[in-house]
Amino acid sequence: MIEQYVCDLQEIDETRVAVVGGKGAHLGGLSRIEGIRVPDGFCVTTNAFRRIMAEAPSIEDRLDELSRLNPDDREAVRALSSRIRRTIEGITIPDDIAKAITRELARVGEHAAYAVRSSATAEDLPTASFAGQQDTYLNVVGPAAILRDISRCWASLFTERAVTYRRRNGIDDRAVHMAVVVQRMVFPHAAGVLFTADPVTGNRKVATVDAGLGLGEALVSGLVNPDVFTVRDGQVVARTIAAKQRAVHALPAGGTREVAIDPRQQEQPALTDAQAVRLVKLGRRIESHFGRPQDIEWCLVDDGFQIVQSRPITTLFPIPESGDEENHVYVSVGHQQMMTDPMKPLGFSMWQLTAMVPMHEAGGRLFVDVTRRLAAPASRAALLDVLGKGDPLVRDALETVLDRDDFVPSLPDTDSGAPLAGRAPAPVVNPPENPIPTDPAIVTELIQRSQVSVAALERDIRTKTGPALFDFLLEAFEEHKRVLGDPLSMQAIMAGMEATWWLNDTLQEWLGEKNAADTLTLSAPDNVTSEMGLALLDVADVIRPHPEVVAFLQGVEDEGFLDGMAKLAGGSEAREAIESYLDRYGMRCVAEIDITRPRWHERPSTLVPVILDNVRNFEPGAAGRRFEQGRQKALKKEQDVLSRLRTLPDGDRKADETKRMIDRVRTFIGYREYPKYGIISRYFVYKQALMEEARRLVRANVLAEQEDIFHLTFRELHEVVRSNRVDRRLIEQRKDAFRSYHALTPPRVLTSDGEAVTGAYRRDDVPAGALTGLPVSVGTIEGRARVILDMGEADLEPGDILVTTFTDPSWSPLFVGIAGLVTEVGGLMTHGAVIAREYGLPAVVGVERATRLIRDGQRIRVHGTEGYIEILS
Repeated sequence: MIEQYVCDLQEIDETRVAVVGGKGAHLGGLSRIEGIRVPDGFCVTTNAFRRIMAEAPSIEDRLDELSRLNPDDREAVRALSSRIRRTIEGITIPDDIAKAITRELARVGEHAAYAVRSSATAEDLPTASFAGQQDTYLNVVGPAAILRDISRCWASLFTERAVTYRRRNGIDDRAVHMAVVVQRMVFPHAAGVLFTADPVTGNRKVATVDAGLGLGEALVSGLVNPDVFTVRDGQVVARTIAAKQRAVHALPAGGTREVAIDPRQQEQPALTDAQAVRLVKLGRRIESHFGRPQDIEWCLVDDGFQIVQSRPITTLFPIPESGDEENHVYVSVGHQQMMTDPMKPLGFSMWQLTAMVPMHEAGGRLFVDVTRRLAAPASRAALLDVLGKGDPLVRDALETVLDRDDFVPSLPDTDSGAPLAGRAPAPVVNPPENPIPTDPAIVTELIQRSQVSVAALERDIRTKTGPALFDFLLEAFEEHKRVLGDPLSMQAIMAGMEATWWLNDTLQEWLGEKNAADTLTLSAPDNVTSEMGLALLDVADVIRPHPEVVAFLQGVEDEGFLDGMAKLAGGSEAREAIESYLDRYGMRCVAEIDITRPRWHERPSTLVPVILDNVRNFEPGAAGRRFEQGRQKALKKEQDVLSRLRTLPDGDRKADETKRMIDRVRTFIGYREYPKYGIISRYFVYKQALMEEARRLVRANVLAEQEDIFHLTFRELHEVVRSNRVDRRLIEQRKDAFRSYHALTPPRVLTSDGEAVTGAYRRDDVPAGALTGLPVSVGTIEGRARVILDMGEADLEPGDILVTTFTDPSWSPLFVGIAGLVTEVGGLMTHGAVIAREYGLPAVVGVERATRLIRDGQRIRVHGTEGYIEILS
């Protein structure tokens, strides 16, 4: 077969990425859109690049060496990348490739000036733009210079920045090949970049145009500030005109240079409003062709626009599918559930099927459409009240949307009692005339109901396989929702939450004391999540007396360690203690609402670092002492509050009312954690059954590996089990998409226009330079910040302050060993806040970008009563 080394831009489209790279494929696609002008040119294909790479066998050895380097060792990456580039640039282009290129130059115009531009196969993709990672050469004149710069473009595949970018996006160096685009230069009056969606807010109806004089290189390189035009609905709605002191122009003999701009032109806009609007119309045509918002490089020549590049904007958060053209407002489920990581398709589809309200997926995250509840006055007030108590940033974001009078429609009041955003309880307020009695037997009964339901599920699912399993699971999901929506359970949860709110609000009014309930709820009974953390201290007590076991655990590298440990002195007792713990809590894990995440039962090594921390940092009997100390502190606080209240006017009545609320909160607040425990217990049963089906599919050669089922929705997996057929390309596409979702930050509130609405804390009581958040557990603590994103990598010392993105119940074993807590996500009644109060840890949650603004090892001061963090020198 004769290799094709060059092809005309008119011959290609976006399906030819493997041959001409992302940039070349997009330019070919652009050239086919009616009304879009693209400078003439051609592509040197990836076939030529492969031929060049084959000319230097030593490159293979260097790529092997590159794959073994630590990506964080920047000096080593830089040095090896440089050697690879020099090798490629030193290879003489074979005669047949050089002749193919020069023939194409003769066709387009041998003596013309050209732009020579890299076009990698992993470039301008929907999931990774690779913008600016490889090289471009402008105003290149003459065949010899063009051939030289083509070699330099090939070599630029191995710049340090390109290699590092690939590593961060999980792309193998050998999987990427380089084509080169050679295009006629255009010499514009103005040039710049058009974003067909607002790159900051994500609003798909707003386009922004950055414009400067001369070549666009001045803007791209940051040499000058651009004029910025904001265009919406065919009108310029905002503009900023920059002072233009310099521009980049082409030189007659080739190359470019900076030039000073005549002072009389410096304040003149690079485009007229009419030109900006016309450019955006062209951009909308391009966006429609490619099916997603675009980042477009353009040039203005003789009042006509030429497009020199278009790539997807990869930083935008996707919009949930609504099926209509109406306005919608979505609230993040992940911020309610303390899990903002992306979920795989099986994970989010299972949560959708077992949730109490309809949920919409976008970017691997789930959202609830609250538009109708915002539209009616009464339901709007109830929604804002519930969300505001949990997370003020969500409330503020929703109020920002409501301030735009035309976005949310106005509707009459309807029932507003539906559960919200995937929470276990619905925000239903107990009718004042018929409150649930303050009776611990109610909690005992509810826990027993849940245990009986899970036991029945475990018993009945054992005989179900194949399609019959999926029919059974659909029925089990209805029981799941019945348990979740149990009115008595909801009342018990709300009783604890309302008593907390009452105590905080009323005691601040009567005694001037903030968040008094934080101390009054210490060591509350029946809290399965706080018990889970203390129980791991008991496991450490069993292990601590046995040095051989401790040394063995320090070297654990795989999941079979429990068998090996049993052979050591004290190992049998240690194994029994860990297995007993796993029997009770092994269904839990970080990000546990995603059924695809490995449970502690499946990966018990996750717990080993925490156990070792407990062995090192605590004395025997710490769990019992911790619980009793908290209980005594709460009792002392109760006596203090009641004593002070009795000194006030009408003090006996106030004290009696407060005592009733203290009893109520201590009866019910611990149960707040149990429904989630019940959900996750059921999830583990579902998962075990589905994994057995996955093993059968692998044995039948339907799937390549068991975990492939995670990239199918529940209904898709049901069909695969029924038909014994699967679309493996779909699974690979889902894997690529999931990897890309990790780079996206989910917003608390998202509109159907694509706007990620960021709320703000409207406070003036925070010191300058402090980080603002939500106070959820009283006290002030100063210590070393430990920024930990993976619980399995925790290495904590007494007095450390945990700083992380979110904490779900699985993090509670770490809470017994820290002095304070800071999270980016959370609310007053989310799990991390509840457990922080249980353990008496000063805590501030909802601190935007905390893990990036606070460095690991810095000393910080956490003001858990006031809700801010100071970074200390």
